Amino acid sequence: MSLTESPKEGEELLSSFLQENYSKEASLRVAVLSEALPYIQRFAGRRIVIKYGGAAMAHKSLKDAVYRDIALLASVGVQPVIVHGGGPEINIWLDKLGISAQFKNGLRVTDKKTMEVVEMVLIGRVNKQIINGINRLGTLSVGLSGIDGGLIEARPFGDGTHGLVGEVARVNKDVLEPLLAKGYVPVISSVAASTDGCSYNINADTVAGELAASLGAEKLILLTDTPGILRDKNDPDSLIKQIRLPEARQLIKDGVVNGGMTPKTECCIRALAQGVAAAHIIDGRNPHALLLEVFTDAGIGTMVTGRG
Repeated sequence: MSLTESPKEGEELLSSFLQENYSKEASLRVAVLSEALPYIQRFAGRRIVIKYGGAAMAHKSLKDAVYRDIALLASVGVQPVIVHGGGPEINIWLDKLGISAQFKNGLRVTDKKTMEVVEMVLIGRVNKQIINGINRLGTLSVGLSGIDGGLIEARPFGDGTHGLVGEVARVNKDVLEPLLAKGYVPVISSVAASTDGCSYNINADTVAGELAASLGAEKLILLTDTPGILRDKNDPDSLIKQIRLPEARQLIKDGVVNGGMTPKTECCIRALAQGVAAAHIIDGRNPHALLLEVFTDAGIGTMVTGRG
């Protein structure tokens, strides 16, 4: 308000400004909902497996955004299945207990003491935090590990040099079917047991990929701390937005995909080879990254498809 305007004139100008901007905001919301409609119709009743991890688990605002995204997906008829890791939280507790964290080829080397911490943190702490975050929004979720109901049968990974690190031998999807049919959101920690009862730490990306394949999921989405697959890991502008299955295999062979991105890309490849329509590696540091990927034209990150 200028010095020449009366208080009444100022109030009228402010009221006009607020009304105009509220109208613009409302119009924008309507436009966004309109854009989302065909995607809501397409994915209603379909299953989307989401691997939740990285920075999106570490920062409250990002956690809240992920919980809201999951609740919204479930509310419009999508059947989300959440698989989570918890690497940073595991490292915190290992440090508290004086146990050193070791990694090899992007995977945690897991001895017996480390495995005890992994079980405690993933099953007893992180899993329940996620469930609580989703439940308080009115969407009911159920916490599981791969051990529950024999959901995932594990076997030792590779040549055993990673200790109690496992891989997925078998998935018993019958454990999840009744939950999904009733509208519950399964939240699964990536700990599983072998037939002899030995617990194993399995890479959460791998678990998500195998579950997506077993459930006949429409999409596999991996929330990461990177923009996606990069041709040059030091250049965010080298993001590969869409790639076919043979090209993804070649990037691993050529060493373009390496380190922690290798198991992520490999699990996408395996899921696609087993019938999943599309796999996405997206940046969980972006608020509402899930909704941007599923319900907008733009999409974010890297989409891997089996189609030519």
